[in-house]
Amino acid sequence: MKYKVPFVNYPLQYQNIKEELFAEFDRVLSKGDLLFRDDLIKLEKDIAKYSGCKYGVSCDSCTGGLYLSLLALDIKPGDEVITVAHTYIATIDVIKHCGATPILVDVDKDYNIDVNKIESVITNKTKAIIPVHLNGRLADMNSIIELAKKYNLKVVEDAAQALGAKQNEKPAGSWGDTGCFSFYPAKILGSYGDGGMVVTNNKELAKKMYLLRDHGELPGYLSEFGDGTPKKIYLWGHNSLLDNMQAVVLNIKFKQFPNQINRRREIAKIYENELGGIKDLIIMPKTTDEQFRDVYQNYVIRTKKRNKLVKFLENNGVETIISWQKPNHKQEALGLTHYNLPETESISNEVVSIPMYPELTDEQIQYVIKTIKGFFTNGT
Repeated sequence: MKYKVPFVNYPLQYQNIKEELFAEFDRVLSKGDLLFRDDLIKLEKDIAKYSGCKYGVSCDSCTGGLYLSLLALDIKPGDEVITVAHTYIATIDVIKHCGATPILVDVDKDYNIDVNKIESVITNKTKAIIPVHLNGRLADMNSIIELAKKYNLKVVEDAAQALGAKQNEKPAGSWGDTGCFSFYPAKILGSYGDGGMVVTNNKELAKKMYLLRDHGELPGYLSEFGDGTPKKIYLWGHNSLLDNMQAVVLNIKFKQFPNQINRRREIAKIYENELGGIKDLIIMPKTTDEQFRDVYQNYVIRTKKRNKLVKFLENNGVETIISWQKPNHKQEALGLTHYNLPETESISNEVVSIPMYPELTDEQIQYVIKTIKGFFTNGT
């Protein structure tokens, strides 16, 4: 159906950059700059700098970035890695693909890992923690880093939804050993396919990930990491590349990125002010948190009437998304059903994401608000 307020508006996003995009594509394709070219090099440098890190390792996806990170950190069979169930399955997938065991803990009211539950599951097999910065809000990294130092654990930030988010003015991605971002089309900074980036301040880790992403080879622009031997294979690697054409798209979009985050925060404030007093509706997180600067990849509302609300909004032309209606630890095929995660299960029954993107007009925002208020006012 044609929505009055779509969940995301890809056609409008395209129209806003169409002229510049065509010119840049012509420039790049006329030269045949398809892999490991200047646009990609610029993107790696810009994202790393923006995230407060020295190195950016582009790759095929955030999933690829998480996997490369764990491999570079030598996570292997017999190891345990702590993370959450309330996340896209990729976060858990990569642990399994390393041969390690995922150890799941519950989330807190902000949908991120409950830091008070981490220490009790640490064993002598625990080697790493993967905090997930969900919906554009950082997990409590101060507490997580303290635990990691205490128990000598590695930290890989799943920052797929959190490029630009901060805690105490320190950006997502710069807290852990590595931080992994997603350029999936629906993300805050989205490509026209898939893509990802790992950032780190550790040169040796960066070198290992540069090698792992491309079958153990280094491209010419990374000669500083090699020994000068042409076409040398340094290790067994994988194929996890971001192409130069996607970098062109991302570089164009990145120029407007700070303004787009400001618009997302502005929309979030409107939602909070207008919907905050509705009975039976919980809105998380708040916009007035001095410690955290959220970027609102998603704006999530929570209600026990979720399913009826979603249907009502759909019937009135407002598109929504429910993420992980069945929690990952309840997916029988994964062998994780022994976990008891009550907050995760409650959230999965109650949350829905409403439209949140910079191109939303004020009229569309007010229509979403009016429709939600109408549902609750009418006692549906």
